[in-house]
Amino acid sequence: MKRSQVVLRDARADDAEALARLWGDILRHGDDESRAADVRAVVERIDGHDDERLVVAEYDGQVAGAVHLRATTLTPLNLEPVVQAISPHVFSDFRRHGVGRELMHAAVAFADERGIEHVATAAVAGARDANRFMARLALAPAAILRVAPTAVVAARLSAQGPHGGHPTRAGGRQLTHVLAARRSARRRRADPAPEASS
Repeated sequence: MKRSQVVLRDARADDAEALARLWGDILRHGDDESRAADVRAVVERIDGHDDERLVVAEYDGQVAGAVHLRATTLTPLNLEPVVQAISPHVFSDFRRHGVGRELMHAAVAFADERGIEHVATAAVAGARDANRFMARLALAPAAILRVAPTAVVAARLSAQGPHGGHPTRAGGRQLTHVLAARRSARRRRADPAPEASS
């Protein structure tokens, strides 16, 4: 039986640049340095936490993939314990070498250690290979996560509201005034008034 060349370990702060590249499509927008800082902050935050682990997979001594594991509940309302395998990613050069499988083994082991009977994960909707891989592991779709900018959702809600979002109606007018006041207050905090000359 061929021995796996994949070695799993906990992430370290010096993995941040590699992990920022690995998770480039799911991290918040920004330059390379700020994304690496975000990853470092995650590594530091979970250090010593029993219910979270950031696992790095190395292949022949190189960072090949990673996954963030978290013991939590299925949802804030459904208190069924679950281990979330968040963003199991593998660098393209290391795909089809068993790296993804080893990352998911880590998720199963993490769940077994805690007596948790369910593992959950998520894959980007358009990532066909990742979704097929998860389906082969019996991970079935349970929900669709949808995301949009707050302002866009607010605009759509106003347009679909009982008054059709007409700005002269009382509800629409009140919301418009509240939002304008908030924007004005933010601008005042960001740009203090110039000092009066004597």
